[in-house]
Amino acid sequence: MDRIKKIVPVDRKYADLAQARWDSVAKPLRSFGLLEDMWDRIAAVQRTDTPNIFNRAVVVMCADNGVVAEGVTQSDNTVTSVCAKEIASGRSNINVLADVYRAEVVTVDIGIARDIHCKGLLSRKVAFGSNNIAVGPAMTLEQAEEAIMTGMDIVHDLSIKGIKLIVTGEMGIGNTTPTAAIASVLLGLPPDMVTGRGAGLSSEGLERKIAVVKRAIKVNSPFSGDPIELLSKVGSYEIAGMVGLYLGGAVYGITVVIDGVISAAAAAIAALISPYSVDYMLAGHVSAEPAGRGLIGKLGLHAVIDGGLKLGEGTGGILLLPLLDGAAAIYYNSHRFDVSGIERYVELK
Repeated sequence: MDRIKKIVPVDRKYADLAQARWDSVAKPLRSFGLLEDMWDRIAAVQRTDTPNIFNRAVVVMCADNGVVAEGVTQSDNTVTSVCAKEIASGRSNINVLADVYRAEVVTVDIGIARDIHCKGLLSRKVAFGSNNIAVGPAMTLEQAEEAIMTGMDIVHDLSIKGIKLIVTGEMGIGNTTPTAAIASVLLGLPPDMVTGRGAGLSSEGLERKIAVVKRAIKVNSPFSGDPIELLSKVGSYEIAGMVGLYLGGAVYGITVVIDGVISAAAAAIAALISPYSVDYMLAGHVSAEPAGRGLIGKLGLHAVIDGGLKLGEGTGGILLLPLLDGAAAIYYNSHRFDVSGIERYVELK
């Protein structure tokens, strides 16, 4: 965890230089909106006004959640291992999108409840699933720290390969329940305002899930100001691994894209551990889950995609890539005021 002390703010000088280049493109000022802002943030992370995101990866953290025993999901936790194997084998939803958008997919077993032997699956198991948060802590502090460091190690390895942008993803049946508990605590909202149907609960199932989130918070008294304690009490291994991805991005100078609500919960915890880590994040989309918008807002970030997405695996986050590619095309290749003969726009007061 000593690496976290190395996290520093990005250099805004490069964001300003990038914006000056945007302003030289023959178009109205700021007319590419949030995409200009996002590109400027990437420039600040890479400390250059000529950033690139050609080499990119999706890291999918896979783990099981003991709270599934409370009947908070449609399916049992055997689905986690099946889906993890599909992702590792290149056959899942995220793989289809990653092929289109030229991204490597890294599938990580950080806490699946059974051993899986599959080519393409990176085994970094901290434990065989988390404990049931409705009756006690999800994991020990030491296990939470190990999972965070695992995420940071993966970013380190990707940085050596030249990866410039990472999309976060997850697979873990039941993980919207610990996410709701985290969101309730961090946003200061009652569980019924931040708990959604996840992969498709009935109204009766949703009421049961809300009751479980309330019980998890009551049983664990999860937050005394220490974000790792919060994670250990009501979190999960895939969330902890994603916390490590965000912190690792800040350590190794890589932009990290937030996917949905589970990924956003991890981002919010990372921000509490190191506020500067937010400088290295981009919001991929606003999740359809109730806590999604609040968690992104708590980070002070804005997403350009608000499409009611809730698939997971990093599928919402990766959809930001073609938009950023489009921004890059205009940034580098579009005509400019100084050569087109068009009078430059000026900012009016």
